Amino acid sequence: MLIVFGGLPGTGKTTLAKAVAKRYAAAYLRIDTIEMAIRTTEVLREDIGPAGYVVAYWVAEENLRLGHVVVADSVNPLQITRESWSLVARNAGVPLIAVEVVCSDLVEHRRRIESRTPDLDGLPPLTWESVCHRTYEKWSSPHLVLDTAGKSIAEAEQELIDHLSTAGRVLSTLSHKTRKSPP
Repeated sequence: MLIVFGGLPGTGKTTLAKAVAKRYAAAYLRIDTIEMAIRTTEVLREDIGPAGYVVAYWVAEENLRLGHVVVADSVNPLQITRESWSLVARNAGVPLIAVEVVCSDLVEHRRRIESRTPDLDGLPPLTWESVCHRTYEKWSSPHLVLDTAGKSIAEAEQELIDHLSTAGRVLSTLSHKTRKSPP
């Protein structure tokens, strides 16, 4: 299974993605980490374009083909990035669960942004203004939306795990129904 997270910074997506990866003993691919690694090579310093996403697509597909659950963690801001994750799942022949993490309380969201410290060496700190002006396209494909506003980390994690368990059962049922019995 491929579980793809998306959402603006400060919504709680990385915290939730890490919890899911741990729970499912999944391969965890964080675009920020991949992009920081690319930048340290000094081949691409500032504008690395889609390189981090492209690396993640390839690594995800390879891990999925090996039978691993993969959790992908990124802002996932564009329709094309979401379509690319969908293609990765199709190519690997696995179900895709897309999760958009939001924080509907703007005061809380802003507080999170302004009080956080970067958790990766070299990752520049965010500003509320940079988050507000970030390109983030509306999702057009079916996906789970998890609002973390007013919830503790534990509450948001439990809600997500409950949704993933339900989605996993549905996907499993659908995949069994589409398999043909041997003659």
